[in-house]
Amino acid sequence: MLEFITTLKQRYLSIQSGINQQSSQWASYQACIEQLTLIESFLHKGALIEQREHPLHLAVIGPTQSGKSTLTNLLLNQEAAGVSPLAGFTVHPQGFAVNLQDDAFIGITEHFAGLQEVPQFALNHEEYDCYSVSSVSAEGLPACVVWDTPDFDSIDAYSYKKGVLKTLALADVLLLVVSKEKYADQSVWEIMALLEPLQQPVLVVINKLAPDSERLIIESFNEHWQQVRHDNSPAVLPILYSKGGNLADAQAELHNLILTGFKAVKRKKHQDVAYQYIKHYWQTWLLPITLEQEAQKQWQHIIDNAIAEAVIVYQRDYLEHPNHYDTFQNALAKLLTLLEIPGLASVMAQSRKILSWPLRKVFSIGRQAVKKQSLATQETIILQQISEHILLQLGDQILEQLELAQDNQTWWKALNRQLRQDKLNILQGFAQSTLVYHEDFKYEIDKTAQGLYTKLEEHPTILNGLRLTRVSADAAVLALAVQAGGIGLHDLILAPAMLSVTSYLAESAVGGYFSRAEKELKQQQLQVVKHVLLHNNLQQVLANLPEKMAQDTHFNISAEQIATAEAQLKAKPHGLRIF
Repeated sequence: MLEFITTLKQRYLSIQSGINQQSSQWASYQACIEQLTLIESFLHKGALIEQREHPLHLAVIGPTQSGKSTLTNLLLNQEAAGVSPLAGFTVHPQGFAVNLQDDAFIGITEHFAGLQEVPQFALNHEEYDCYSVSSVSAEGLPACVVWDTPDFDSIDAYSYKKGVLKTLALADVLLLVVSKEKYADQSVWEIMALLEPLQQPVLVVINKLAPDSERLIIESFNEHWQQVRHDNSPAVLPILYSKGGNLADAQAELHNLILTGFKAVKRKKHQDVAYQYIKHYWQTWLLPITLEQEAQKQWQHIIDNAIAEAVIVYQRDYLEHPNHYDTFQNALAKLLTLLEIPGLASVMAQSRKILSWPLRKVFSIGRQAVKKQSLATQETIILQQISEHILLQLGDQILEQLELAQDNQTWWKALNRQLRQDKLNILQGFAQSTLVYHEDFKYEIDKTAQGLYTKLEEHPTILNGLRLTRVSADAAVLALAVQAGGIGLHDLILAPAMLSVTSYLAESAVGGYFSRAEKELKQQQLQVVKHVLLHNNLQQVLANLPEKMAQDTHFNISAEQIATAEAQLKAKPHGLRIF
């Protein structure tokens, strides 16, 4: 599950990089990225908890100028976190390991993968992908790590949001610090809504209050909480504005508040919380992928229809065409060779060679061209025409989808570009596969011819009659050749013999067997072309086109990947580990 979450987040990031930042789609993708980053880090934390004894973490969070760093220093009773009147002063997560040995927080480095750990004094405001962890001693707090976090609502907050989210996911307890000016800001309640499914104990400090407004603001804060979240309102510690005043009482109350929060931590429920969080957002994350997969299903449907039509065309224009189909004739031609009488065969072959010399001499001028052309048969020509028709048909179908599928226009436009880009290669690859198939199928033709001959051997009278017919046909052609001055075209030799043999067989006792042999060869040829050439070759190449579309514009997450992840979610109640 963690691997799937990481993949999904990376796809969102890649696609978002090409979207206008002012668009609603960019904003919706950003929300998903934040949710995925949070749960990814939360799952990492689960792994840390299981691997080793891991210290408690407290994250001090809040909007700009709410006093987070001041509260952090108050907690630690020392000037550990840098403070400034300038908004957005803290831009890095800064951890303070309270009363801990160095090896106690070794897992933090793994958790912040992608960010660089640097000493606190070396943090650079121009480099956001950093964090620091410092060891401190402090009274009033148990052994833990206290995190001073960047503002989540400043102008540059997007630039360092990753570090903030990783820190929030790591936290066992959240200390929300808001001022009387900031507690009602939308950014505050957006982050609190985002964090609610993680079920972390939340403590609240409302800072810089005036005595006459304390009760009113706390009530207003609780109302906002009940509108946004479904859990009970948290404990609120008000701190009155006191320039240069004594905060000793506030510090003691703050320490007690933190201790109460730590007691409420339930790490044993971490896996269940992660499971519920993923279920909560699952359909939202998958929505754009679902649209993409609907387009892929439609594309597959279009391909299936085109291939099914191609099979029908192949049957009509070749297998059932009286003038085009020649496969069984090739088997009979092979049979003619088998019928030649030993002793006479070499004489006849030599006679043909001598008599065909004049035309062979003429044709030798374009020998290479003839050799290339000889590779093409009526069948390969028809198959190539079929492949070209399929691609034209698919191009038209894509244009129709561009008009119909408003939600997926970007996907269909990209597919159209990919098809145009790959069209020549697809046709060339299919043509090459057709030639390979044609060469390989000669074995089946020879096998059919041998089967015919074997059947004839069971009927010696018919076999001898065919041999006499073959000799007579050859003799007639040789006589014609003498008068004509030479022959060179193959069908001038074969046609008379073929006609004689076919007629003889049709009228013989084995005529039914030969008809069945032709039907079986034709059916076998149909299956090979259908499955090997059209389904396994052309159909598969076309179905894989979406996978070649740019990763920065499409998710390209398969239904199988989603099904595997969903199976893990469904199995979770039965004990599946999702970390």
